[in-house]
Amino acid sequence: MKQHDWNSLTDAERQALLTRPALADDAALKARVAEIVAEVRRDGDAALRRLTRTIDGIEIDAVEVSKDEIDAAERALSPAQRNAIRAAAANIEAFHRAQLPADLEVETAPGVRCERISRPIRRVGLYVPAGTAPLPSTALMLGIPARLAGCGTRILCSPPQRDGRVDAAVLFAARVAGVERVFRVGGAQAIAAMAYGTETVPKVDKIFGPGNTWVTAAKALVDADPNGAARDFPAGPSEVLVIADDTANAAFVASDLLSQAEHGVDSQVLLITTSRRLAQAVADEVERQKAKLSRRDALEGALSHSSIIVVDDLATAVSISNAYAPEHLILQVQRPRELLRSVEAAGSVFLGPWAPESVGDYCSGTNHVLPTYGYARRSSSLGVGDFMRSMTVQELTEDGLRRIGPIAETIAALEGLDAHARAVTARLDVIGRSAS
Repeated sequence: MKQHDWNSLTDAERQALLTRPALADDAALKARVAEIVAEVRRDGDAALRRLTRTIDGIEIDAVEVSKDEIDAAERALSPAQRNAIRAAAANIEAFHRAQLPADLEVETAPGVRCERISRPIRRVGLYVPAGTAPLPSTALMLGIPARLAGCGTRILCSPPQRDGRVDAAVLFAARVAGVERVFRVGGAQAIAAMAYGTETVPKVDKIFGPGNTWVTAAKALVDADPNGAARDFPAGPSEVLVIADDTANAAFVASDLLSQAEHGVDSQVLLITTSRRLAQAVADEVERQKAKLSRRDALEGALSHSSIIVVDDLATAVSISNAYAPEHLILQVQRPRELLRSVEAAGSVFLGPWAPESVGDYCSGTNHVLPTYGYARRSSSLGVGDFMRSMTVQELTEDGLRRIGPIAETIAALEGLDAHARAVTARLDVIGRSAS
């Protein structure tokens, strides 16, 4: 990893250093995604089988995974593997159950009661990628909050493997999470199927989950269509930013950087440190540890646009991080909780030497579906609330309308909306303007 002294850089060099690898914005890709979506809308299940054959090179007969297949997947896992998934699920459920929103009721004036109540999104679709690696953890991260929110229809799509089956661990995790139905289809065609429905795949109201550029483009397309389905939030490649002082363990820091770099060549990892000694030690550790890891191509690609930045103080480090708004932020400093007070924008934060990013990905309980590519400036990590919607309620007594009705009449007149005013006046004419 290249090392840089922040003070010696120009503004343009600083901006270039923090620029993420370009997301694919290929007009041809978007056009092809639009064709795929249209094909699924027109031909339904037949299109799903055809596209899985032509794009993925895999023949599938049944689009839906049967209960017998899920039973077989459970048996295929070792007891240790099943127990790990169940233990992770328990932690995720404990954290997300605490997020269930409470209804709110306020009497804003005597006789005027206002409420905010929550309801689950009725039908949700969950997408679990399986490109370079299957992700059973994502099935847990999506399925558990959907169940806790009370979403009535919960379906999951995941690409088939070469044998036409969905990964066994993904199927078992989906079962543990309470997902009702699973479909062996991936890519843009899976998003289209969930957004519009087919003979087999039910239509949903909102789609959740990460994916490649094809999936991301398809989610954006169906989200823009009132007849399609909403998406959770835009997402880019995975990333981590580590802030470290001289007390940090170089081996720990290097391992956290590499754990995100292995996601793909378009990932980005950054270390910002106040210690030149640590900067060099981490650079050396990255090289040493990298040699023992399997996903070398992904690591080399990600590290080619990743950096170590040396700054004068932790305040500068946090300022850079807030501007960058990382998906994952790790604070490897002597007093991490004190530094947390200054953090304004990050998807998920990890405090101290004993909180590797990996536990957030799998089993600490927080959700690993996070805003990336700077969207943490305006988006939050996925939670139960994303699977729900709220609505407000108001109830007025006669005296309550007498108290606030004239306010509404006056503001309606200011806006030139006499029908608005008349809706209030008609009632006040019946009950009288003075309290009885």
